[in-house]
Parts: sequence; structure tokens; C-alpha cells
Amino acid sequence: MLSSGICTSTVQLPGKVALVTGANTGIGKETAKELAQRGARVYLACRDVQKGELVAREIQTVTGNEQVLVRKLDLSDTKSIRAFAEGFLTEEKHLHILINNAGVMMCPYSKTADGFEMHIGVNHLGHFLLTHLLLEKLKESAPSRIVNVSSLAHHLGRIHFHNLQGEKFYNASLAYCHSKLANILFTKELARRLKGSGVTAYSVHPGTVQSELVRHSSFMRCMWWLFSFCIKTPQQGAQTSLYCALTEGLEILNGKHFSDCHVAWVSAQARNETIARRLWDVSCDLLGLPMD
Repeated sequence: MLSSGICTSTVQLPGKVALVTGANTGIGKETAKELAQRGARVYLACRDVQKGELVAREIQTVTGNEQVLVRKLDLSDTKSIRAFAEGFLTEEKHLHILINNAGVMMCPYSKTADGFEMHIGVNHLGHFLLTHLLLEKLKESAPSRIVNVSSLAHHLGRIHFHNLQGEKFYNASLAYCHSKLANILFTKELARRLKGSGVTAYSVHPGTVQSELVRHSSFMRCMWWLFSFCIKTPQQGAQTSLYCALTEGLEILNGKHFSDCHVAWVSAQARNETIARRLWDVSCDLLGLPMD
């Protein structure tokens, strides 16, 4: 928690288009702000549009970049995801950077609009669908990058295909861990499928960051307060996402997992290609997507 990598890339982004989910707060907000500072046209994909508009105006004021746009995206509802993607594809000719940053953590058991357990539904399936719908645009805009925000917590995660929706047994903390493992497995399989396309994908652990993610857990809020001296700020937490989105020459590390702006070790299950491919197929089946 005490270590903190810094993105030292000086790459500028005039003419580039970036999309950040969950960009109205925390790491997503800081990520979007830095991309705007470098000249990109940045979309803040948020569930709370009103809050997103306030953040967009703040970023515009701080960076002097007026090309900061807010669009409605609720990752717990596939209809919202499809509507967002349809609107974006109509509006934009390019997409160079997709940062799948939004997430939920330690929610009481609940389901998305489509009946998925909330953690796997939002953190994994929502971003899986969004990425799928935007993938052709990313390929057309190559070289382009996808960054999936995961967590060190993936080490405690397991993919229980017989209980993917948590209906047989459920623990809020472990459900989060399972979804963060799914993020890494998705990245790994996505990178394999994208070889030669000019699109690369990376997963990141942002560090232990002061954010709204712990809002559902009184215990975690207390722990965050007690150990606030060694918890990253959102700006510090955004550094590894920015590193993977901006650093030149990173294509050779397609599919890797990063922490503190360095390649990081992942769990044995996160390295399991069989599980990654099966999770891909199961995700496609749940979302009604072709298994190509």
C-alpha cells in the first residue's frame, strides 16, 4: 500500500478519443482529468449524469479542454449499456482509449436489472458487454488500448461456474474478489483474441485508494480511516491506469497485469487459460453474444 508508481509518460493526445467508465468520482475522475489535460476528447460514462456534469465542468475549468462530455451509462442494466454504445458509435468516428474503471464493492446481495449478481454483473459482465460493443471502433482506431481496473483482491477470488450468480452461497467480500479475478481473466483472453489487431489490453491494480467503493461496508470505512496515512489518493490510484493507457512501447506486454506502473504477479487461477476461455464463453452465453 505504501508504494506508489507514477506515470512518467509525456505523450500528448490531441485528436484522440478516450472513454472512462465511472469517471464522476475517485480514480475515474482523476484518470479522465489527466487524459483531458493531455488534449484528448474525453467521455465520462456515468450512471449519475448530474454529478458527471459537475465533474465535467470542473475538468474543463482545470484543464482548459472543453471536449469533456458526459453520457449516461448504467453498467447494471444491459439495455443502458447497449443504448450508450449505440449513441457513442453514432456520435464518434474513433475510440483510442477505453478505461473500464467503474465498479461496486462489498454490496449486500442484490441483482442487476438482468438478474446477475451485482458484483459479477457490474464489474465483469457490464464491462464485458461494453467492450464487445465498442471493439470494432477500437480496431478501426488502432493503435488503441483497453485498460480494465482489477484489484489485488483477485488473489482471494475463484470462478465458481456452478455459483457464478451467488445463489447457492454468497459473501459480499468474496463476491468482489471473484469479480476482480474475472477482470484479469477477461483481459487475458481478450488480449489473446486481439493479437495482430492493433488493439491491446491490460489489467491494473490501482492500489488501496480512498474512494467511494467502500460505502457499503462500515468495517472497511473504519479501516480506511484508521490506515488513512498509507492509503493512496485517487490521483495516485489513477497512475497505473494512465501508465497502461499512455506508455509507449507497452504493446509487447499485451494482456499483462500491472500494479504501481510495473508488471505484477497474479494468482494461479488468474493465469489459467482454460478458465479464461470458459469464462469468456459463459459470459457470451449470459449476455446473448456470439461465441466466436
